[in-house]
Amino acid sequence: MSFFAEEPRLIRPFNFPASCPGKGWIVVTGNGKKLGVVNAMGRTFMKADVDNPFLQIDPILEEIRKETKTILVDFHAETTSEKIAFGHAFDGKVSAVVGTHTHVQTADEKVLAGGTAYITDVGFCGAHDSVIGREKSFIVDRFRTLMPVKMHLATGGIQLDGVVIDVDEETGKATAIQRIQRPK
Repeated sequence: MSFFAEEPRLIRPFNFPASCPGKGWIVVTGNGKKLGVVNAMGRTFMKADVDNPFLQIDPILEEIRKETKTILVDFHAETTSEKIAFGHAFDGKVSAVVGTHTHVQTADEKVLAGGTAYITDVGFCGAHDSVIGREKSFIVDRFRTLMPVKMHLATGGIQLDGVVIDVDEETGKATAIQRIQRPK
């Protein structure tokens, strides 16, 4: 796990045990602007036993606000309901809540009433003709046989999913969110 020490921009879920290497948030600077980035892991149907992100994130947000009002939370969770609830729980407290984990981009991007940009899952970057970036045949065999298989990365045309979020720097509130997928 030495790469956490070698690359200070690499973060892991903040709600992992304190004994885990790395940090769960960072403030980065680009083009003279600061952005706070927090990684949180959900708990529903996830294998890791982590602290409740709904209850543990506030001290981190307070620390980040000392440097910037622009804060993005990457909420890595399995269920749409947990992601949606998290978005509403922190609406107006962060600039954006971007869901990750399922590798399938959702079409529910919006700016919530309190000024938080939200999408349930931003999608993935990888081979378009695949099953979440893996060779299709291996995944199909796994579902047919229920046996563990090595899942090889798929090759071929690449898909890039993401969002573009506009944020008012003075307030930290999002003004727009646009979903992107290239190629489409």
